[in-house]
Amino acid sequence: MLGYFKGSLLFTFACLGLALAYGWARLGTVSGTAEVLWIVIVLSILEISLSFDNAVVNATVLKDMSEIWQKRFLTWGMLIAVFGMRIAFPLAIVAIAAGIGPVEAVQLSLNDPTRYEQVVSSAHVGIAGFGGAFLALVGMRFFFDEEKDIHWIRWIEMKLSAVSTIRAAEIATLVLALYGISLLLDEHEALIFVTAGMLGMVTFIAVEAIGTLLELREEAQAVASAAIRSGLGGFLYLNVLDASFSFDGVIGAFALSNNMIIIALGLSIGAMFVRSLTIMLVKRGTLDEYRYLEHGAFWAIIALAAIMLLSARFTISETFTGLIGAVLIAASLAWSVRWRRRHGDSALT
Repeated sequence: MLGYFKGSLLFTFACLGLALAYGWARLGTVSGTAEVLWIVIVLSILEISLSFDNAVVNATVLKDMSEIWQKRFLTWGMLIAVFGMRIAFPLAIVAIAAGIGPVEAVQLSLNDPTRYEQVVSSAHVGIAGFGGAFLALVGMRFFFDEEKDIHWIRWIEMKLSAVSTIRAAEIATLVLALYGISLLLDEHEALIFVTAGMLGMVTFIAVEAIGTLLELREEAQAVASAAIRSGLGGFLYLNVLDASFSFDGVIGAFALSNNMIIIALGLSIGAMFVRSLTIMLVKRGTLDEYRYLEHGAFWAIIALAAIMLLSARFTISETFTGLIGAVLIAASLAWSVRWRRRHGDSALT
């Protein structure tokens, strides 16, 4: 098992070394450097706890991808996750919200971290709408499936599967949720929230459309495009999904630090471990061994989506967000183990 996390451990040591160097160069004291190092460690643990369900969902897509695209997800996707979402994304928010250029945004993050935090936090309503809507459709797509024949929470999942025969039922549900929450906001924030939510829905549909187009291409070029569909479409989907998952981690990180470099180091460590965990789940066939693990992960996604949407109006602690996902996944794992004990080897068929 340790072999799957070798790269993550090396990456962690490198980031911790950078944290030590940065802390000493910036503060010049042992206590100050130790505090920087501690915050980086806590941020990495926060990211892992919030994103375990992300790893399980990633594995459901990654297991159908070719080995070369699996490696690209771990390398190219890591660059997108670290430099795109943990560094470039907050800077882009600051640049747009403050009406300044990218260079000025970097200078603001380094020279006036308090103002930087305020600008990023001020964009929370839009982030909550976009990320919450995208994740909600990801979760609902799994349960709104009339062909789904394995159910964990049967009295709910069977009804959702039956309702899926109504076209766009999940989209209608989400639109009603967006509208209901927007009524709790003032007029300006409500417009931002609904607009961002619609963009999140459009992004989900666009990613799905890419997969459909590649699937049609596969029918015309069976051999050539199979690798493309199983790789490129999944690669794009996974990175958008990862971006949506990282929203709450990036925003929540400001509760511990408003320094861009410290946040980037801590969250990057967590992101790397999540990717290694994803690869381990695929290689060891864990999803096939534990019947309801996917169900728990997708319920955790729906819970996270609901929390993100509601956070536009209410303050919800990151501790609760992390715990509810962990509880759902742990419960699904326990039910899976119990099912295997009752059915023996037939659990894997």
